[in-house]
Parts: sequence; structure tokens; C-alpha cells
Amino acid sequence: MDTDFENTLHSDLHRFLVSRDVCGRIFPQCPDVEEKWELIAQSFLPDAVKEFNLYPTVVLGWAFYTGMAMAQFWHEDWNLYGHMPDPYRYLRDKRGFDLMDEYIREDVLLLRGDDFTRAEKLAGDCAARAHSMLLHAHLEPGTPQAFQAFLACLHQLYLAGMATRLHTLGYEMRKLN
Repeated sequence: MDTDFENTLHSDLHRFLVSRDVCGRIFPQCPDVEEKWELIAQSFLPDAVKEFNLYPTVVLGWAFYTGMAMAQFWHEDWNLYGHMPDPYRYLRDKRGFDLMDEYIREDVLLLRGDDFTRAEKLAGDCAARAHSMLLHAHLEPGTPQAFQAFLACLHQLYLAGMATRLHTLGYEMRKLN
């Protein structure tokens, strides 16, 4: 069940990002950033579980922003940022959990004006899509299946954030002949 859910969510988010022209038709792969997910999830999960019931789209959106930040770090200096012992805490502790989105948009991505607002809307829209899919999966709260689906949402939003930032930075996947 969880693999099907995650694959469906991935496809839905990818189609949505392509329709918004913020991701290429071939979903980008960045193994360096992708491999950091497990480390990030270990630190992120306690906050995510604690905040999810009251602020589900915030929690899901923060996974998206974290993916954007990690893609930016990869672009700037992976030799430096790739060795951070706890990337999530680094991002969260700059301004706290509640303002993590603003820190990432302002100080990591250096977004201002319309770009700042567009990133906020995109993260919110992606988080809302994932939350809707989670709700429509009709999983019993507190079950292992519900938890796995929640983890799948966080993971796919992290990857979606990575994909959009790589696209913005000019990276594009292409088929080789």
C-alpha cells in the first residue's frame, strides 16, 4: 500500500509542478540531496508528528522548503553543506520551527517580492495536494499504514522542493540518445 501511495503522490506532484512550469518533464535526480533525506527525516519527524494534527499543511510544506534549501546548498557548495551533521536542525534553529519557511526563502534562497510570494504559494499548494491525498487514502489514524503514508508525503514533498529549486537554478534532465 505505501509504495503505491508514494508512487501515486510522486506522479501527482510531478504533473502539478510541470503544469506550473516549475519542473521539467523528466523529474530531476540529485543523489547527493536525495541521500540526505533519511538523516533529515530523523530530526524532522519529532517536530512533524508533534505539529501535524494542528498544522498539517505547515508540516508538509516545511518538508518542501527543506528540499528547496538542500538543492540550493548542493548548488552553492556541497563540499561544505553536504557535511552538515543535522541539516534540518540547522535550518529550523535559525528562527525556530514557526519561521523556518521565511528563513529558507529569505536567507537561503534569497527570494524577495513576487518570487518570495510565489514560493510560498507553491509550497502551500503542494502541501495541500499531499494532505488531500493523505485524507482521501482513508487510513485509520495511528496505524502503521497511516504513518507510512505520512512519511511518504514528507519524502515526496522534500523531493518536489528539491526538483523545483534545481529547475529554478537551471538544471534540467534530458534523455540521452
